[in-house]
Amino acid sequence: MLVISSPSGAGKTTLARRLAGEFDLHFSVSYTTREPRKDEVQGEDYHFVSPERFAQMVEGRQFAEWAMVHGNQYGTSMATVNTSLANGGDCLFDVDYQGGRQIRRLWPAESVLCFILPPSMGELERRLRQRATDTSDAIERRLAMAHEELAHYGEYDYLVVNDNLDQAYAKLRAIYVAAGCTRVRNDALAQALLREAATRTPCPKP
Repeated sequence: MLVISSPSGAGKTTLARRLAGEFDLHFSVSYTTREPRKDEVQGEDYHFVSPERFAQMVEGRQFAEWAMVHGNQYGTSMATVNTSLANGGDCLFDVDYQGGRQIRRLWPAESVLCFILPPSMGELERRLRQRATDTSDAIERRLAMAHEELAHYGEYDYLVVNDNLDQAYAKLRAIYVAAGCTRVRNDALAQALLREAATRTPCPKP
C-alpha cells in the first residue's frame, strides 16, 4: 500500500499516475466534495459527491481515511482497499498527510509512505500559478497550508525532491521496487522454499 503525499503543486499526482501506469497498480480514486476542475473526469480523477453524500459515507464508516483539505473533504473508500488486499495486488494512494497517517495506523505492516518535496517554496508558487486552476486567494491559502503539510514529513518513510520530473520518478520507482523486495513482504515465499528444501532427498556426498 504505497502512499504518496505532498503539498499542493509539488507533483504527487503526476508521479503517482505515472507509477500506476507502468506497474499496473490499483490507483485508489478518492471521493471529494470539491467541484471538478477543467478536464477532470468523474470516476477517474475523483469521485465527486455532495457534502451530504460524503457525510452519509462517513456516518456509514465507508472510508478507510478521510480529511478536510483546503476547505473540501476527501476520502478513500474502505471497499477499494479491501478489494485490493483481497486480490493480492498493490494499491497506490494519492492522499494528504492526514490520510497517510490513518492508513499507516490501520495497516502498519502493509503501508509504505513517500512524501514529495518541492525544490523551493518559490518554485511551488510558480507551479500553482502556472497551472491556472485556482484563484489568487486559493493559491495563497494553498501556500499557507504547505507549511503545515511540510511539518509532517517526519511521519514518512521516504522523501523525494521533485526538481526534475524524470529524476523524481526514477527515485519513486526505485522506492516501490525496493519495498516489494523487503524480507517481510517475501517471508511467506522464503518459508515455503525452506519447507520444500527440507523434504528433498539429500544429494549423495562425493
